[in-house]
Amino acid sequence: MPTDLHAAWFAFAGTPLFGLPVTILAYLAAARLQRALHGAALVNPVLIAIALIIAILKLTGTPYATYFGGARLLHLLLGPATVALAVPLAANLEHVRRHLPEISIATIAGSIVSAASGVLLVRLCGGSVAIAASMAPKAATTPIAMGVAAESHGIPALTASLAILGGVFVACVGETVLRWVRATDWRAYGLAAGTAGSGIAAARVYMQNPAAAAFAGLAIGLNGLITAIIVPLAMHAWLPGK
Repeated sequence: MPTDLHAAWFAFAGTPLFGLPVTILAYLAAARLQRALHGAALVNPVLIAIALIIAILKLTGTPYATYFGGARLLHLLLGPATVALAVPLAANLEHVRRHLPEISIATIAGSIVSAASGVLLVRLCGGSVAIAASMAPKAATTPIAMGVAAESHGIPALTASLAILGGVFVACVGETVLRWVRATDWRAYGLAAGTAGSGIAAARVYMQNPAAAAFAGLAIGLNGLITAIIVPLAMHAWLPGK
C-alpha cells in the first residue's frame, strides 16, 4: 500500500492539477505559522509559502512549468487582488484627499529614487542593459512591473522575482526601519509600504491598520503609473542597446 500511495503521489505531482492545491495549502500553512508566532513580521506567509513550494517541487522532481500550469489561475487573480486594495482607499477617501499633495510628492520621489537606484546599482556592478531594465521597475506591483520590463527590453520573469522579493522584504522589515527613524504615523507606513513593497507589504499593513492600507493602495496605483511612464523613457534615453 505505501508503494501504491508513493506512485500515486508522484503521478499527481506530474499533472497540471498539482499547482493550485499545493499553492493554497502552502500559504494556509504559512499563515497559520505566523498566527502561532503572534503575527511576527519576519514569518511572512508569502516568503514561507515560496520556500515550501520550492522544497516540494525539488522533492517531487516536478518541473516549474508543470507546477505553474496548475497555479495559473492564481496568477491571473493577481491583478484583481491588487485592485481590491481600492476598498480601504474608498473607505478613507476624504482622509486621503486632504493629504493628496504630500502623498503625490512623496510617491513621485520614491518612484524616481527606486528606479534610478536599481539602474545605477546594476551599472556599477557591470550588469547588462537587460538586467538594468529588469531592475528599474522592481518597486511597482508585479503585473505592472512585468509589463514595464517587457516594454523596456528587460526580463519580465526576473522583474517579477525582484518585485516579489522586494515586497516580502518590506513586509518583514518596513515597520522596524520606520521605528528606527522614529516615524510612528501609520499613514507614513502605509505610504512607504505601497511605494516600496507593493501588494505584499500593503497586505501586511492592512492586517495591522486598515486605515493605513488606504495610503498603501493609493501609493501602489501612483507608483505603478509613474513607473510605467518614466522607466521606458529613461531606459531608451540613457541606456541604448549595446
